[in-house]
Amino acid sequence: MFVQLLAAMGVLAVLTVVPGPDMAVVTKRAVSSGRQDGLRTVGGITAGLLIWGALTVVGLAAVLAASATAYTVVKLAGALYLGFLGVQALLQSRSGRSVTPAAGHAAPSGNPWRTGLVSNVLNPKIAIFYTGLLPTLAPSGLSPHLGMTLLVLIHTALTLVWLGSYVLVLAKARAFFEKPAVRRAMDRVTGVVLIGFGVKVATSQP
Repeated sequence: MFVQLLAAMGVLAVLTVVPGPDMAVVTKRAVSSGRQDGLRTVGGITAGLLIWGALTVVGLAAVLAASATAYTVVKLAGALYLGFLGVQALLQSRSGRSVTPAAGHAAPSGNPWRTGLVSNVLNPKIAIFYTGLLPTLAPSGLSPHLGMTLLVLIHTALTLVWLGSYVLVLAKARAFFEKPAVRRAMDRVTGVVLIGFGVKVATSQP
């Protein structure tokens, strides 16, 4: 069982570090308004993972994964939300609102924890991942529910450590990112990336 658990952790670690919508959302928030908001966004994302994990354990995520209509509704809602965040970043880069508050400009609006939570909850791929992959990784020595719960907690912890560390790295280079030209460029890049992920989510198949 221990060997199975280590193998599962390795797979989860690889999947965690692969860039996706969560990292793009964290980058946008951390670069725009600093370490604290970046960490709060990470907190919202991990809360979203726990919600998906709870739904998976009780079987509701499997219903979503199996229902084309439910999957499409969540998929389109998530795509629209990512697109909204991307357009917001592009508009900030043009208006100059993304430069430092010390320079007399407003910080990004919206609760960062809620931003992370919504972006994760509206990602139906998490439901597919949890219902399709996690059962194959669960240690055979544990009951299915206990094994799935353990893997969800491990994945949540890995995500928290990885994205939290990423935010701290961005914070170390804050002086560089606070330069107006760099901030505008980052807003444009993250805006395009978020819109791209929105399109990818909208066109994805279960």
